Amino acid sequence: MERGKELLRLLDRLGAEKGAKPAQIALAWILSRKPWIVPIPGSRKPEQLKENIGAAEISLSPQVISDIDTMLDTMDPLVLADHSAQESEETVVSLSVFIPGGFSMFNFDYYNPTHIVFGEDRIGELAKLIPEKSRVLMTYGGGSAKRSGLIGKIQASLGNIASFEFGGIEPNPRYETLIKAIDIIKKERIDFLLAVGGGSVIDGTKFLALAAKCKGNPQDLLKFGLAPIPPEVSSEALPIGVVLTLPATGSEMNSGAVISLGHSKLPVMSGLVFPRFSILDPTITYTLPKVQVANGIVDAFVHTTEQYLTFPVAAPLQDRMAEGILQTLIEIGETSVNEPENYDARASHVWSATMALNGIIAVGVPQDWATHMIGHELTALFSIDHGQTLAIILPSLLDVRRKQKRAKLIQYAERVWNVASGSDDDKVEAAISKTREFFERLGVKTRLSQYGVGAERIPEVVAQLKEHGMTALSETGDLDLATSEKILRNAL
Repeated sequence: MERGKELLRLLDRLGAEKGAKPAQIALAWILSRKPWIVPIPGSRKPEQLKENIGAAEISLSPQVISDIDTMLDTMDPLVLADHSAQESEETVVSLSVFIPGGFSMFNFDYYNPTHIVFGEDRIGELAKLIPEKSRVLMTYGGGSAKRSGLIGKIQASLGNIASFEFGGIEPNPRYETLIKAIDIIKKERIDFLLAVGGGSVIDGTKFLALAAKCKGNPQDLLKFGLAPIPPEVSSEALPIGVVLTLPATGSEMNSGAVISLGHSKLPVMSGLVFPRFSILDPTITYTLPKVQVANGIVDAFVHTTEQYLTFPVAAPLQDRMAEGILQTLIEIGETSVNEPENYDARASHVWSATMALNGIIAVGVPQDWATHMIGHELTALFSIDHGQTLAIILPSLLDVRRKQKRAKLIQYAERVWNVASGSDDDKVEAAISKTREFFERLGVKTRLSQYGVGAERIPEVVAQLKEHGMTALSETGDLDLATSEKILRNAL
């Protein structure tokens, strides 16, 4: 609390020196941070609006900026928020500038039309879920879906619905492979796609749904990153259904995909590719290798932390939902890996992975996808499994970014890991170490060196990040290439 008062006194003094209000000094400080940051303070009166605009004319010296930075580095944003809530409107404006996200939940729209069909022996309902006159292309991966008899079971369930097959979609689905299916889609007049697999097969099928209706070059679908593909590029898609075989990515209930082209892993985002339905039968996953089960738990866990371990906003429901997913994965993770036919553990694993990335915990809160973006480069360059790259990067990133994520790391330690004693610094340290230990208990290694990647390869990763425009990552856009390099070296 005393540090908050010191900050106010500093703002008052600087304001007096420059003939400005403390809120103007606060706004001038944030304008000095990055040229592309635009503060949007609330203004109830015309004179307040004029004062806020006047902040753009105030120049702060490097020493003054450093003094404010130094003071903020020693302050907990939650304490700052508590203090500002007790102050006048003028002081609230001054202090709220320094609290990422302010006090309120972000505005949001939420839409998710996917019909979830959960439980044992639900494949028999396929003929009710797909229009009876459809011509269906079943997509799958390396052949285990056929060898296990799953494809045959699906064909039987389809009854008189015409069905065709396209197999061989690899992990981290490649554009060069997927594009071969377009000829089948056109030749056989396919009008429904059924993905039988995990995230890679589903992602690849989403791309096919868009590519089949794309009037231009399908490769153009890969140019938009995390932004939605604009309607002038893609305005329609084939409908998709899913039979999930690997719980991990959440692709069975969202509108995103990641496609590999060359040494790049490229996001594809379109509201046109939400699956119409997804069948989630935990028993289908019983035959998965342990490594895939463990990777899937890590993937779901990190999906959740990247929507949770950011900075505080007033979104307690989203926080509690995220914490519930994390605690569930911790509770059932080792059982799901080591007891593959434990239905209850595997059912919770399947549903947790879906809930982690169906958009519901993302609404109204900041998100940080830096772990995934750096991890994608490790997969593209060194063929390390996606889940393994996340286990490598997340603990290191939390360590390097502990100051920026301090408030949420303390909350994470207390609420998810039940760390009740020790100083706040102790809790931050415990949160990071317990995360690494959990991944390792699952059998997932957490160091680059354990995958044969040494320090001499790090410049290649940084170069790829630069090439792909990943130069301003994190929830606040301040994770630059130098910080990514530090995270990678810390992960050795």
